[in-house]
Amino acid sequence: MTQTDKTVNMEQITGAEALMKSLLNEGVETLFGYPGGAIMPVYDALYDYRDRLNHILVRHEQGAVHAAQGYARVSGKVGCALVTSGPGATNTITGVADAMIDSTPMVVICGQVGAAMLGTDAFQEVDVVNVTNPISKWSYQIRRAEDVAWAVSRAFYIARSGRPGPVVLDFAKNAQTALVDYQPQKVDYIRSYQPKPAINQEAIEQAAYLINHSDRPLLLAGQGIELGNAHNELLALVEKADIPVGCTLLGLSDLPSDHRLNKGMLGMHGNLGPNVQTNQCDLLIAVGMRFDDRVTGNLATYAKQAKIIHFDIDPSEFNKNVKVDVAVLGDCKQTLAAVTEKVHQIRHTEWVNSFEKYEKEEDEKVIERAIHPKDGPLLMAEVIRRVSEATNNEAILVTDVGQNQMFGCRYFKFTKAHSVVTSGGCGTMGFGLPAAVGATFGAPDRTVCLFVGDGGLQMTIQELGTIMEQHSPVKIILLNNNYLGNVRQWQAMFFRHRYSFTPMLNPDYELISRAYDIPAATVTERDKLDEAIQTMLTTEGPYLLQCAVKEEDNILPMTPPGADVDKMILEINDN
Repeated sequence: MTQTDKTVNMEQITGAEALMKSLLNEGVETLFGYPGGAIMPVYDALYDYRDRLNHILVRHEQGAVHAAQGYARVSGKVGCALVTSGPGATNTITGVADAMIDSTPMVVICGQVGAAMLGTDAFQEVDVVNVTNPISKWSYQIRRAEDVAWAVSRAFYIARSGRPGPVVLDFAKNAQTALVDYQPQKVDYIRSYQPKPAINQEAIEQAAYLINHSDRPLLLAGQGIELGNAHNELLALVEKADIPVGCTLLGLSDLPSDHRLNKGMLGMHGNLGPNVQTNQCDLLIAVGMRFDDRVTGNLATYAKQAKIIHFDIDPSEFNKNVKVDVAVLGDCKQTLAAVTEKVHQIRHTEWVNSFEKYEKEEDEKVIERAIHPKDGPLLMAEVIRRVSEATNNEAILVTDVGQNQMFGCRYFKFTKAHSVVTSGGCGTMGFGLPAAVGATFGAPDRTVCLFVGDGGLQMTIQELGTIMEQHSPVKIILLNNNYLGNVRQWQAMFFRHRYSFTPMLNPDYELISRAYDIPAATVTERDKLDEAIQTMLTTEGPYLLQCAVKEEDNILPMTPPGADVDKMILEINDN
């Protein structure tokens, strides 16, 4: 057969349909989106693929990207969002930036004006590529139908490989409508891009040597373990070498909460033990984390007494914030296993037990008071702990941003991996509700519990419409304190209780929820809490449980911004 004959026998379709086929070729099953003029040919093509591509109509483009993030975080797949040009594209920017800093694999496909109109300030034209270049792994404009299959395959390869992240495809309208001889493509190599670096055996040897000669090792477990599915490898290392573990916000389900070596959460509102012991250990082992300022506190005093090993797949993270002694580059699923083979069976009984005094102090001064208050209004911590226990600690935790996030991550407990969905590096209020919707599609067999404040809920409250239409089984626990709680706490602690525009005048959330055909209830009394939680969990589909919590509750412990990581405040005067 001649080359001409091959061309004649190719399937000729529009660029829009080529996108549909390319998405299926990448294993896409679910995408979140909102139609508009410049993406209309794609939506017309999608009409014929509804039985193979499950499109979830959100109520705002920001909801689409956050839902795609929630989907990706719990499923391990690439999230996908589909929006129109101009404001449709710019409404995704926050989610793209959020996904970039939190290493979430996502492909955002935006409509764009026709190639002939680019640069003319045409209706709903925005230079999406240059806007998103600094906040994405790759941003590319598809101007020809012939480039669709290649661009989509390359986009998904970049998004999911190496350190994951968001990719943006700007799809010109002429490329959507033009005909193309479609052939599926599979990109699995890009020159100069090494998503899975070769393991440096010398670094493995050096890391094992430091571990074998350490008396007080401490491992910091980050989201890289979740992304690399290296939970078993982490467990094997810490159990063999008897290493206590502190988890970052996004790494909280790296290790079961009740594991004897899991010493809790790191950072500004983390647990006392791992924060104090960071400045007492003789070896700090960081795995898949980036030494964020909320974890390190004052860099001038951070772990100066310790040797530091850093495992990461992204070489740009090495020595960026903290100078390390050994940099172990590579996929942590492989590098952790390689190091574990070379470490000795060790016991650090005295060191591991030394965390107990900090646990006891935090229990007495903070935790017991928070989860077992004797009187007064409901507290966020007790609500969160009771919800967690009612799900046998097996649910997926989704949070918005603020006190609900910090309380949620401190008091929810985990038994399964891929159980934390929250906005870490970007701290995006409004993230929670759409991300929880995405999580129900990414893990349909699991219970999804969203903890959200009255401020964050109102930022993307329109996504209650998505929940209504999809009957998405999100269990929404609204922790309503009539404040922008986290800002109010900082105003109380650092701005002399000057509550500048943090009190909230709230609507009737129960009424709003019922308007969206979502069952709802409000609980104000402690003795009614367990019954209300059981009703929420046993109700089929979505549910909103509003908890009227103490207005001026504070999330403690707290390392003040810029302070030494081990200088945590456990108690404050509320007056």
